[in-house]
Amino acid sequence: MQILEIFSSKLPVGENLVIKKSRFEPNSKLQTPKRISIVSGIHGDELEGQYVTYLLAAWLKKNPQAIRGTIDIYPGINTLGIDSITRGFPLYEVDLNRVFPGGEDDFLPGQLVHALALDVQGSDIAIDIHSSNIFLREIPQIRINKEFSNATLPLAKELNCDFIWIHDAVTVLEATFSHTLNTMGTKTLVVEMGVGMRLTQEYGLQLLKGILNLMQKEGIIQTDEVFEVREPFSSEVGDVFYLNSPCSGLFVPALSHCDVIKKDDKIGDIVNPLDGDIFETLYAPHDGILFTLREYPVVYEGSLIARIFGGNDAKN
Repeated sequence: MQILEIFSSKLPVGENLVIKKSRFEPNSKLQTPKRISIVSGIHGDELEGQYVTYLLAAWLKKNPQAIRGTIDIYPGINTLGIDSITRGFPLYEVDLNRVFPGGEDDFLPGQLVHALALDVQGSDIAIDIHSSNIFLREIPQIRINKEFSNATLPLAKELNCDFIWIHDAVTVLEATFSHTLNTMGTKTLVVEMGVGMRLTQEYGLQLLKGILNLMQKEGIIQTDEVFEVREPFSSEVGDVFYLNSPCSGLFVPALSHCDVIKKDDKIGDIVNPLDGDIFETLYAPHDGILFTLREYPVVYEGSLIARIFGGNDAKN
């Protein structure tokens, strides 16, 4: 294993901003080894990916004989955000995942993302791991830009996630890591899971198994271990329904995350802590699977409460 520096810059406070990666390679050089890059921590309040990269690095250190390709792990891109528990890049107050591809002469966040993109470029596969924010909890899911779905969907099905959400192209997505790397020719998948500022160990272990399975299928690792992965449901065969709060109050859920639900099942109540009244009771708008559920209980009119996937897969 090598620890390599991919970016550094002097900061006004007399310190240096340094971004590092760990690289795992086979003991014997192969002629054309495949390369995979695992990236996390682009948002400073998303820590689920750091647990996954820890688990992956520990597995690779324990099984060096299994390595057949190059595995680059980037555990914390937005180190300043992680240190200050903020989502964006401190001082500049920007979302790093909205300033790609950046440039050498750009402002500091643009320089950082430019260095990351150039370093990851050339990988056969990249996985960009995100959590939700502090308000929502997500089941392990993969989000794919429809523009690149023909190349990335087969890979996504190997990652042991519960849901594959294929989005139509949106202009703002062109400034993201995944869109930039897909455009550069690296097949890039975005994983979203868990909740902001927390670790969900079961989700981390689930994704680790998926990454190992994908690497084994791609010849990046070789082991006798069998990684059994779940078959995800996909937005290709159904719709996503949004449930927003009709008023302000305290949201009290009535269902568990990832429940299979029926239309008109109770999702929860919006309650008034002051006088004990229920402002509103929320019901499912469609049959399906509850793949996003409000985690932070304080809500305002329009706050997202839940997302429900409704399709043929969800009825099985």
